[in-house]
Amino acid sequence: DQASCVVLKNQFGVCSVQEVCIKQVDIAPEQYQGYYNSYTTDDDDVPLISPNVDTESSPIKTSQSSQLKYEMRYFDHNCLRYIWDLPLFTFKKLEGLDEKVDLNWFHSNTSGLTAVGQSTKREIYGSNIMNVEVKSYTRLLFEEVLNPFYVFQLFSVVLWCFEEYYYYSCCIAIMSMISISISLYETHKQEQTLHDMVNHTGMLVVCRGEEVYEEIDSSVVVPGDAISIPEQGLVMSCDAVLISGNCIVNESMLTGESVPVTKTPLPHSAGDVPEMYSSDLHKRHTLFSGTKIIQTRYYGNEKVKAIVMRTGFSTAKGELVRSILFPKPLGFRFYVDAMKFVAVLSLMALCGFIYTVAIYVKDEVSIRQIIIKSLDLITIIVPPALPAAMTVGTVYAQNRLKRQGIYCISPPRINVCGKLKLICFDKTGTLTEEGLDMWGVAPVFNNEFQPVFKQVSDLKRGPFLVGLASCHSLTIIDGEIVGDPLDLKMFESTKWIFEEAGNDATKFNTIVPTVVRPSTADVFRNVEPIQSWCNTGTQSYGAMGVTDTTTANTSVADELLASHYTTHSPDTCSFLHLSSQTPYEVGIIRQFPFSSSLQRMSVITRELGAGQMQLYSKGSPEIISSLCSPVTVPTDFHDVLINYTQQGFRVLAVAYRELEKLTWHQAQKAARDKVEKDLTFLGLIIMQNTLKPETTPVINILKDAMIRTVMITGDNMLTALSVARDCHMVGANERVVMINGVIDTADNIPTLTFTYPETPRRESRLLASDEMATHHEINVNTDFYHFAVNGKTFAIIRRYFPHLFERVVVRGTIFARMSPDQKTQLVESLQDIGYCVGMCGDGANDCGALKAAHAGISLSEAEASVASPFTSNTPNIRCVPTVIREGRAALVTSFCMFKYMALYSVIEFVSCLMLYYIESNFGDWQFLYIDLVITTSIALFMGKTEAAKVLVAQRPQGSLFGPAVIFSVIVQVFIQLSVQSFVYIYVQMQPWYVEMIPLPDSDNILCYENTAVFCISIFQYVSVAICLSKGFPYRRPLYTNILYLVTLVLLTVTNLWILIDPLPFILSIFQLELIEDFQFRLVLLGVVGINMVLSFFVEYFCAESKALKWLSRVVRCKKQPRNRYKIVEKELRHEMDWPPMHVTLKADHLEEYTNSVGVS
Repeated sequence: DQASCVVLKNQFGVCSVQEVCIKQVDIAPEQYQGYYNSYTTDDDDVPLISPNVDTESSPIKTSQSSQLKYEMRYFDHNCLRYIWDLPLFTFKKLEGLDEKVDLNWFHSNTSGLTAVGQSTKREIYGSNIMNVEVKSYTRLLFEEVLNPFYVFQLFSVVLWCFEEYYYYSCCIAIMSMISISISLYETHKQEQTLHDMVNHTGMLVVCRGEEVYEEIDSSVVVPGDAISIPEQGLVMSCDAVLISGNCIVNESMLTGESVPVTKTPLPHSAGDVPEMYSSDLHKRHTLFSGTKIIQTRYYGNEKVKAIVMRTGFSTAKGELVRSILFPKPLGFRFYVDAMKFVAVLSLMALCGFIYTVAIYVKDEVSIRQIIIKSLDLITIIVPPALPAAMTVGTVYAQNRLKRQGIYCISPPRINVCGKLKLICFDKTGTLTEEGLDMWGVAPVFNNEFQPVFKQVSDLKRGPFLVGLASCHSLTIIDGEIVGDPLDLKMFESTKWIFEEAGNDATKFNTIVPTVVRPSTADVFRNVEPIQSWCNTGTQSYGAMGVTDTTTANTSVADELLASHYTTHSPDTCSFLHLSSQTPYEVGIIRQFPFSSSLQRMSVITRELGAGQMQLYSKGSPEIISSLCSPVTVPTDFHDVLINYTQQGFRVLAVAYRELEKLTWHQAQKAARDKVEKDLTFLGLIIMQNTLKPETTPVINILKDAMIRTVMITGDNMLTALSVARDCHMVGANERVVMINGVIDTADNIPTLTFTYPETPRRESRLLASDEMATHHEINVNTDFYHFAVNGKTFAIIRRYFPHLFERVVVRGTIFARMSPDQKTQLVESLQDIGYCVGMCGDGANDCGALKAAHAGISLSEAEASVASPFTSNTPNIRCVPTVIREGRAALVTSFCMFKYMALYSVIEFVSCLMLYYIESNFGDWQFLYIDLVITTSIALFMGKTEAAKVLVAQRPQGSLFGPAVIFSVIVQVFIQLSVQSFVYIYVQMQPWYVEMIPLPDSDNILCYENTAVFCISIFQYVSVAICLSKGFPYRRPLYTNILYLVTLVLLTVTNLWILIDPLPFILSIFQLELIEDFQFRLVLLGVVGINMVLSFFVEYFCAESKALKWLSRVVRCKKQPRNRYKIVEKELRHEMDWPPMHVTLKADHLEEYTNSVGVS
């Protein structure tokens, strides 16, 4: 607790040092009691912010007896604050109100904080801003110039100036300045864009006590503040828990989901055991930072209020921003190997340095010349342009993706896509259409399923039809009904009318029930005459749920609800006064929003003129049936459900109950679990979840390319299985083994059972329709099988059966009823066993998995989403093979570019070593022609070759130290060295050869050796580039890259001109000796041809040969695969008796069983 700094090591093994700060904090008197209730450890009496006292001394005396001084020791790391926890004697992350907070605490603290209390908390939490620094151009320039890449270039330019290579130095300097300028502009632009995106501030209205409100800047709010949401909505700048009123929110910024969602007030804790708040479980009651509130609703004079839960970088938006600022390391072998390769080149430079010193010392050259020439070799063998050249392919691939509507915010991920071995897909909205089509409903009467109604509107008016019309979260925005596509289809099938009180400008002043009613105007509900609520003070409001008899002016809610009917029907009041018939309308009093953990949603409704309310619940058939009275559930419920789900239908169940003696106010505060019980089962909603037309062809393409496909969905298991078979993710003749995991309530022992899923029974009267999807016959004789696992079983296997977990992950193809967290866990588990994983989803519940995957692709209409590295504005999976093809092309281009830059360096290095032997060197214009005209133009256009149109089964090489790369580079170096050595010796054998007499402190450029080596080497740069520009199978042929082809032709023609018939001004510029022997020049041309043939043969017939691969395995003694998933798959293929079908495995017997079958 006395440390002045801490050493941190993150999960990626990266270490950092942070300074510990100390701050004196004043705890305001009105907040001293209970101030730390939400921030304590298990001992609720001990604050995390430790008092400034010794453990054996007294508290510090202050001038005010009502205040205490507290010392806060903390440090900030990656934009998060960590504070010293005295009891635990460690630093802990400073939490907001999202940990260990009872739901009732929010409702009991609606008055918010005082100004003093807020100020005190701000000392602890800091300001509510996400300050992404936008560095000035001056600072960026300073930091960029200090980059090792530019430091090395600056060193090279200065060195070349000392050698009097002024033209070459100026060109390199100008190019470096242009590169730096572009880099500065792009970096500043990206920082400014990110700053503008996240740095949102505005004015918020906070509560300072009972009905006392103050407008303050959003940057000063802290956890615990109570904020009021205005009628016109706002963009949230913090995470807050909604405690009163409803909000309709657009969360597309965070999730990519464009459909607005309805947020409802946080419920109270039910029962004696406090229920703790969770941002995941209670996300339907949470307003997240960065989301836009479109509309609000409240009743009476009450305001829509929320309690601030998290601020700054601790918010949901802050987590996304931090993931951009501090991304997960790629860990891609190519980038690691590239640094190793540079180290090898540096070692070669050291050898050349020693060689140069030895030669020049022997020849008694001056110290200045020795130093300059020795250092010059380093700039040759390690080219400064290497990092920039390697990114060319990625830049071209990014631009090609953008033209196809695929946006990438992390360019290095493009190369990673070239190694993808497995793709995970969400189902709904990704593999299947976003909008479901209503196929029909199966009502229940006298505990038996009735024939399917294809026209829902033909149902007799009753609870089932009312449930279909009212159990949803739809709303009206700009005169259009919007909401979940499933809800929208369901409601439209009833042909009822949906109404909300008032127009868009006024309806948010009330929480008047949303009303649904039949489309026919002459539908009435026969009741006893009711008293008009227009002309009397004593009222009975059926549709409102207020059964109390009170005066009109004492119940504001009564008046507001009455105004709904006068707004929509001006004559309603007089009509009700004169008639004993009431219009048949159903008011939606309260919504319990859909929860992925509960797998259901519910509404409380009341018919106009009815004496009591009803609750309708809709959701997963298994969950809904468990909430119903058993006597109301048909005995063949499970058989019927299986029949539908196995054929790919999306099936939901509807149930209801009467809520007797429940007032309107009680309905608003009722605990969800208290009303969602003892339901009456009403029937099934059957919806067609048709495949997108692009899905099956894309899955076939991926399977042909030996890329494994996995489905991760929150939908029903059998529905997911049917979709998997329909899209060929599971072959027609491949077995599917379902794993069922349960925890025995009697002895609390987890068990697993392996079974085959049942096939649909076509003779069922409920399925007797020509429109039904064709069922699948399963041939169980095949050796290969797929596992199908639901979320509950996944959790059991992961926790209680870890030895089987790898096997399930390797063979698992269908993962159903998976929560968002489980999707992320599955992706990370696949990565742990060696898979390079891609994830494709719609961005709603897939954010975690999209970010965890090596390549996450979000299907969104937005141009770019922070939810994933890739965003496709085409709403189908056709983008997946496109990203993989471009990734492979970019990766192969990076390999080719790296090999070319390495060979270019070695060729020039060898040339200089030979000329150093006679104290000669290349001239200024010779270097300029080689480095700028030849190498730069080749590097600029080589990567422009487009990706191949076909996705092949073989993945490209991922390591620069693979046998093919090492063999290619070594043999190519040997060929180029041999050719240069031959020419160097051959020119000295000519009868017209005159030996050069070196002049002291001169480069001695004009000599026959220089001319011969220069003329042959300029062809080598071009021939190597041609040989390395292989197209098949990952890129299109070279001739399709027109600019590159033209460049190669022009360079070849220019080189021929220099070799065969150089004009006098060419000889003068390049400082070449005139070789009048034409036959000698023809011999050099023949050597160029032989060089080209040898290089081509090595690259196309030897480097990728099966013999080389076999030899490399023998040399490396490779007995088994490196990746864990390959080892597990090999084990499974050899164990013909696994999995044990219809055998129950118990967790406590697991070790014995796994030993018997050899599980490693």
